[in-house]
Amino acid sequence: MSDQPSDPAPLSFRRWEQRTEVPLLVVSLVFLLGYAVRVLAPAGAGFWRDLALVLVCAAWLVFVGDYVVRLRLSGLGIRFVRVHWLDTVVLLLPLLRPLRLIRLYTAVQRHRRQPRLSLYARVMAYAGVSALLLGFSAALAVYHQEHTAAGASIRTFGDSVWWACATLTTVGYGDAVPVTPSGRVVASGLMACGLALLGAVTGSFSSWMLQVFRREDEKRPPEGG
Repeated sequence: MSDQPSDPAPLSFRRWEQRTEVPLLVVSLVFLLGYAVRVLAPAGAGFWRDLALVLVCAAWLVFVGDYVVRLRLSGLGIRFVRVHWLDTVVLLLPLLRPLRLIRLYTAVQRHRRQPRLSLYARVMAYAGVSALLLGFSAALAVYHQEHTAAGASIRTFGDSVWWACATLTTVGYGDAVPVTPSGRVVASGLMACGLALLGAVTGSFSSWMLQVFRREDEKRPPEGG
C-alpha cells in the first residue's frame, strides 16, 4: 500500500502558501488603509485620495496574481474555484480578508513545537481580532455607500462605527440602519459573521469554564458517608 500525504495539495502549492502568508497580510493591511483614506479623506484632499486609490488597485492586483499562481500550482484546474471557495469570495470582496487570519496563525505555529495559547484562548483571540477588523471594514463600506444617500440615518463615520458595533453584537438598536441595497448587503454579511464569531467566543468561554469547574471537582476530597 502506497503512502499518501496527509495534505493532498502539491508541495509547490504548500510552499507558495507558506511563503506568501505574511506578505499577503501586509498587502491586506495596505488595502484596508488605502480604502480607509479613500473613504474618509475630505473632498479637497485630491492627492491623498488618488494615492489611496492607487494603493487599493495595486493591492488588489497582488491578490489576483496570488490567486492565479495558487490556481495553477494546485493542479485542480477550474475545480480550484469550488474547492477554495473562501479564497474566491475574498478575491471578489477584499475587505473580507481578515477571515484568513486563522491561516496566518497556523503558518506561524508551524515554526513552534507548541502553541503559546490554549485552544480556547486561540479561538477567542482569533474571533476578537476578526470582529475588530470586520467591524471596521464594514463600517467603512457602509459609510461609503450611505452617507450621501437620500433618507440615510448613517451620515458620519461615527454613526457607521456605532451601527457596526450594534450589528456585530446582535443588539441592533435600529437607530442607524442602511437604506441602500449595497449597504444592506454589507449589513447581511456582517450579521452572519457576528453570529458566527459571537457563537465561537461564547462556546469557547463556556467550554473553558466547564473545564475549570471539572478540575476543581476533581481536586475536592470525596465527602464522607
